[in-house]
Amino acid sequence: MPIKVQNDLPARVVLESENIFVMDEDRALSQDIRPLEILILNLMPLKEETETQLLRALSNTPLQIDCTFLMMSTHVSKNTSASHLNKFYVTFDAVRRNHYDGMIITGAPVEHLEFEEVNYWPELVTIMEWSKSHVTSTMHICWGAQAGLYYHYGIPKYERKEKLSGVYNHRVLDRKIPLIRSFNDYFYAPHSRYTEVRKKDILKHSELVLVAESDEAGVFLVMSRDGSQIFVQGHPEYDRMTLNNEYHRDLKKGLNPAVPVNYYVDNDPFSMPPLMWRSTANTLYSNWLNFYVYQVTPYILEEE
Repeated sequence: MPIKVQNDLPARVVLESENIFVMDEDRALSQDIRPLEILILNLMPLKEETETQLLRALSNTPLQIDCTFLMMSTHVSKNTSASHLNKFYVTFDAVRRNHYDGMIITGAPVEHLEFEEVNYWPELVTIMEWSKSHVTSTMHICWGAQAGLYYHYGIPKYERKEKLSGVYNHRVLDRKIPLIRSFNDYFYAPHSRYTEVRKKDILKHSELVLVAESDEAGVFLVMSRDGSQIFVQGHPEYDRMTLNNEYHRDLKKGLNPAVPVNYYVDNDPFSMPPLMWRSTANTLYSNWLNFYVYQVTPYILEEE
C-alpha cells in the first residue's frame, strides 16, 4: 500500500529501506484517487520511533493512506525536538473542523497517574468526544485504550503489582469478527505496561465485544459492536528491539526491571530477540482499515 507522507519525514527513509512503498506529496497529487485520511494522535515520548512503527503497520493493504500527525497543545514533549513537531505535527485547533476516515490514539507513559491527573486530560477528552462525530473508526493503543474505555464507558484501570513486559500468547475468542480475520487461533503480541483493564468490567457492557485475551496478559482486543471504537491493550506495532531498548533503559536507571517474558533467546538480554508478532500487527491494521474504515467511511468527507 502506498502511504503518503511529507517529503522529508524521517520515517520515510527507514520504510523505504524495508521496501515499503512510500509515496511523496508530489506523486500523490498526480493520482486521481481519494486516499483514506488517517489522523494519528501520537502521545508516545519517542515520537519519531512511533511514527515509523505505525506507518509500517499501516502499509499492507492496496489502499492509499494520507496520515496527519496530531500533538497536544496543552503538553510540551521533552523527548522530541520542537523543530520536528513544528514541521510534521498539527494541533487540534487546526483539524477540528475536518472529518477523518480513521484515527489512532497511541499509548503514553502516564499510567501511574489517575486519568484526571494527566495534564492534557481535558484536551484529550475533547478530542475523544469530537472523534465520535468526526471519525469513522478510532483505534486506541495501550494507555490510549485504557483512556478510551474509561472515557467512553467508565471502565477503570487497575495498577498491577509488577510491570507487564514481554511477548505473550493470546487466543481469539470469536473468529467470525472481521477485525481478526486470518488470525491464527493463538498469536503473540508485545505488552509493556503497569496498569490494566479487566475482563469482568468489559463484560458488563453489552455494546462491547471482547475479541482476544491472554491467560498471562489479560484483555488484549476489545471493540464496540459497530466497529467505531477499537481498543488494543498492547503494542502489536512495536519493533523487534523496542522492548529491548525499554529494558536496558530501565536497567541503566537502576530500576531493576524484570527481563521481558518470552522475548530473548534463552532469556539472554544481550541476544537478538526473534520477531514473532509482525504478521499479527500487519493483519490487525489491514483488517481495521479494510472492514471498519474503507468499507464504512463515506466517499466525500465533510468539512464544517
